[in-house]
Amino acid sequence: MPNPAILTVDDDPAVSRAVARDVRRKYGDRYRVIRAESGPDALDALREIKLRGEQVAVMLADYRMPHMNGIQFLEAAMDLFPLARRVLLTAYADTDAAIDAINVVDLDHYLLKPWNPPEEKLYPVVDALLDAWLSTPDVAVPETKVVGHRWSSRSFAVRDFLARNLVPYRWLLADEPEGGRLLTAAGLTETDVPVVITSDGKALARPTEADLAAHVGLSTTPALDFYDLAVVGAGPAGLGAAVYGASEGLRTVLVEQRATGGQAGQSSRIENYLGFPDGVSGAQLTERARRQALKFGAELLTTREVVGLDNCGSATLLRFGDGTAVGAHTVVLATGVSYRRLDAPGLAELAGRGVFYGSASTEAPSCRDEEIYIVGGANSAGQAAVYFSRYARKVHILIRGGDLSRSMSRYLIDQIESIDTIEVHPRTSVVAGEGDDHLERLTLCEQPSGQTRTVETSWLFVFIGAEPRTDWLGDSVARDANGFVMTGPDLITEGRRPPGWGLPRDPYLLESSMPGVFAAGDVRAGSVKRVASAVGEGAMAVTLVHRFMEAQ
Repeated sequence: MPNPAILTVDDDPAVSRAVARDVRRKYGDRYRVIRAESGPDALDALREIKLRGEQVAVMLADYRMPHMNGIQFLEAAMDLFPLARRVLLTAYADTDAAIDAINVVDLDHYLLKPWNPPEEKLYPVVDALLDAWLSTPDVAVPETKVVGHRWSSRSFAVRDFLARNLVPYRWLLADEPEGGRLLTAAGLTETDVPVVITSDGKALARPTEADLAAHVGLSTTPALDFYDLAVVGAGPAGLGAAVYGASEGLRTVLVEQRATGGQAGQSSRIENYLGFPDGVSGAQLTERARRQALKFGAELLTTREVVGLDNCGSATLLRFGDGTAVGAHTVVLATGVSYRRLDAPGLAELAGRGVFYGSASTEAPSCRDEEIYIVGGANSAGQAAVYFSRYARKVHILIRGGDLSRSMSRYLIDQIESIDTIEVHPRTSVVAGEGDDHLERLTLCEQPSGQTRTVETSWLFVFIGAEPRTDWLGDSVARDANGFVMTGPDLITEGRRPPGWGLPRDPYLLESSMPGVFAAGDVRAGSVKRVASAVGEGAMAVTLVHRFMEAQ
């Protein structure tokens, strides 16, 4: 495999030669230095590198270029090499644009021209970026392929799992020539789909999520038998707890049943999170947090289902669905919530075949020029509507209330009102769905008249309610009538501590009825259902973890 590339882009030939010369002089023995004199030419070079299955470590792009400026180029380049480190070359007058680019294209650094002497102003920056890239390189391997049927719930589940775990793959239809050739080569037929062909050429027919995780590089087995902190659930609260716990020296394991990010990880654009004035996708925020947790030494287990908690005195035992277990001094429950199923005739049979719960971003390109329906009036539904409006001819939002103001942030309402292709239908609900191999039509009911009408559509995305993922807890910790975990003062009734509480103190603020077991984020009774508050509770839980451990 050829050495990884360092790409330089500048439309001034003299400057282009100078930066390539300086970079080649220091790094030419370990990296290939590729020079381009325009954004389009540089993108052509990147596409060729990608097709050859090679790597790009660092991209340095001039800001002021005709046809495509440096920010536009880096934004397009992210789609090809998302892990490559990005540097903007800019004059002093353009520093504001460079600062804005930190949020727009996740810029790693900007350099003021000229950078003489390079030993002081160029090389230290590139050294640091190369070190960072080497710690999480964009590994050059043949691509993973998924072969399946367009309207198959199993095929959708595989694609959704890979997408949510940020595993790149190529989607091929089984009844098209290339998909058929792959099935034949694997000795399989269309009845065996979905089939995943891994990067090393192994074919997995109808794989489980555990099979997928094991074959695409996700960790599924704990390295230790005992930890200081076990975090259950890798949404914003769980990731926050893992980052703070590991960074403070706690042996930390983060256990996730499906994929990191939770509901927030499916958000197409989060615009009210501190520090991101231009917004950030849930996947991007999740990936940063995941890398941060791993950087500090946290261990992340995927596709591991925790089915029970056992109090073992000064420790807690987490029991997994396969019969194994790990112990920990303390536990943070951060399992979040899931969307409620829409109770209407015909929809259950069409789940994954036109009816989707949450923002199924993998389906967005397939919605191009079609009409889609979204049920729900909170922020998740609004973010999905804005995102799908880029593809769909028309986006219909169905809400039970009279308007969106009760449950949606004002900034999202303003965006929706400014997009002509989004229409809000107040006091409207779905009462039935129909279709053969996929959703074909919906029956809608309008209140207060009770009048129904039928609409033709193949797409329904549901964002209603919030059911906590706590059934597995049983009676091990106290929950409220809706299943949310009760913590802190909520556990004190008429001055009495919860039954079975054996400590001479009241439960800490985020502590459950089982000593040493804390709850953070959406799963906690009374929590604020926002990403920032979930992250804050995850961090706060670690402070209480320290207090608990010091008292033991």
